[in-house]
Amino acid sequence: MTTTDIVTVASRRPLERRTLRRVLARPEIGALVAALAVMVFFSVYTRNFMTLAGAGVWTESASTFGIMAVAVALLMIGGEFDLSAGVMTGFTALIVGVLTTNYGVNIWIAAVVSLAAALGVGALNGILVMRTGLPSFIVTLGTFFVLAGVDLAVTKLITGQVAIQGMTAVPFYDTIQPLFGSSTSIGGGVFYISVLWWVLATALATWVLLRTRAGNWIFAVGGAPNSSRQVGVPVFRTKVGLFMTTAGAAWLVGMISLFRTSTVQANTGVGQEFIYIICAVVGGCLLTGGYGSAIGAALGALIYGTVFQGITFAQWDTNWLRTFLGAMLLLAVFLNHWVRLRAGGGAK
Repeated sequence: MTTTDIVTVASRRPLERRTLRRVLARPEIGALVAALAVMVFFSVYTRNFMTLAGAGVWTESASTFGIMAVAVALLMIGGEFDLSAGVMTGFTALIVGVLTTNYGVNIWIAAVVSLAAALGVGALNGILVMRTGLPSFIVTLGTFFVLAGVDLAVTKLITGQVAIQGMTAVPFYDTIQPLFGSSTSIGGGVFYISVLWWVLATALATWVLLRTRAGNWIFAVGGAPNSSRQVGVPVFRTKVGLFMTTAGAAWLVGMISLFRTSTVQANTGVGQEFIYIICAVVGGCLLTGGYGSAIGAALGALIYGTVFQGITFAQWDTNWLRTFLGAMLLLAVFLNHWVRLRAGGGAK
């Protein structure tokens, strides 16, 4: 090796280290590695996991969690939480169910009314957080209990039961159902349109975060809200918009759930808000805000979907799933912290 070759190799090393740091600094890297590891494990351990039939099952399981995880990730990057996101999915579906089956409202109009109600609740959450200065954890926890009570009490008061059924008999049901609940068969696997909504939500959120001024605002208000306000970032508008985005995503998931099964329970979505947060954290979002990605959150949901269905395929006791989720959350927090330190970014 000549002297020139030695100098060339030596000059490449800092560049390679900088490239590695940039790769490690991406918030979704840890989730990508974990998703691949989980898929390889269950592919080896079970026979049907990676078949088209198996893929249809775990993509369907991950899709609705993925839609919400992406929206929750945006909110977490903006420095806030929404504990009402889970119950909001049932709330929106129940509005459509009650309006159509008990009051004869056109199903398309009922869906629009449901969306308006969701956006209104999301806006209220954001306004209360910003105007009062209270932690979003507390404000949305209150909203969670209010909506949970409304879902149960009002539904029972109007219908006499805690579930809405018979949606297939509603006029024009067949015109809206394909938009949210349709499916297609590919090689023995059934794939739902919710997977397409998941991909679209992830792509849109990624574009907003990385290619728009609004994306810069989201990172700014989550990382340094006071400084952001001083340089002209519309902190109030950005955060209220993020809460409304989460509510809008909950409406979409509510419609998917309703029109895929043609029924909705009063307790639909209760408790799932923690799964959304776990998926976002596993995907690289920091609990302190200002850091994360939509792709990472989508991968976090993919991990959840593959693990949940992988446990079923392996015929293990599904009661261990929550234990796994807790361990996965702790591992993700430690891994994200370690990766950020190795990449030389973020606060210790």
